[in-house]
Amino acid sequence: MSETITNYQAPADLLKDKVILVTGAGDGIGRAAAKAYAAHGATVILLGRTVPKLEAVYDEIEAAGGAKPAILPVDLSDVRWEQLEYLAQGVDQEFSRLDGLVHCAGVLGQRTPIANYHYANWQQVMQINVNAAFGLTKAMLPLLEESKAGSIIFTSSSVGLKGRAYWGAYSVSKFATEGLMQVLADEVDGVSNIRVNSVNPGGTRTNMRAAAYPAEDPATVTAPEDIMPTYLYLMGDDSLGINGKQFNAQD
Repeated sequence: MSETITNYQAPADLLKDKVILVTGAGDGIGRAAAKAYAAHGATVILLGRTVPKLEAVYDEIEAAGGAKPAILPVDLSDVRWEQLEYLAQGVDQEFSRLDGLVHCAGVLGQRTPIANYHYANWQQVMQINVNAAFGLTKAMLPLLEESKAGSIIFTSSSVGLKGRAYWGAYSVSKFATEGLMQVLADEVDGVSNIRVNSVNPGGTRTNMRAAAYPAEDPATVTAPEDIMPTYLYLMGDDSLGINGKQFNAQD
């Protein structure tokens, strides 16, 4: 059962003193989430593949008066477990805890029938969208346990709730994302301060959306900034006790 929190009004200090890691922070929903969290008091760790994009977000956060962010350049397409352990050690040394982990990084892959899908492309999509998200979550769990109220948010999709033709590995990866969220949420339920939920952004003005719908007028699509109420709600203490739920960011 999906839930909707689109009219949430986040207090200005909702995330004061929290440390939050955002993947895919250089662009799209990840960029919007990083800026929104910083605007509400968080210290944000920006994880992404493209350093100039991360630096641009870093500069925007500092220019807006936010806490000094941190940058983690990581290519999730071939990240190894040893690298993820090293990243966690670095976060531990710098901050000694992690209050939030938001998975926004993802790739679309091919839009083609399963029969025509390239095996290598399938593996790449599953690596970035599922395997890397699992690995990063596993690496960061001990740090999230150090938080008084840790929150993990997975970014899902409508095609991860109901399969649709030609969405291939992307659709399957989002079904897996929902499964990962539900399994982890059940495991931490009642035994941890961590809560785990997922967000279906809906149609959002991103590069991925443009690739999936090249004929669509971007001006008719919801901007990433407009779906931030759900991401803020699930990260702040107003959502304490909410665990294992799937949210739609748009009505």
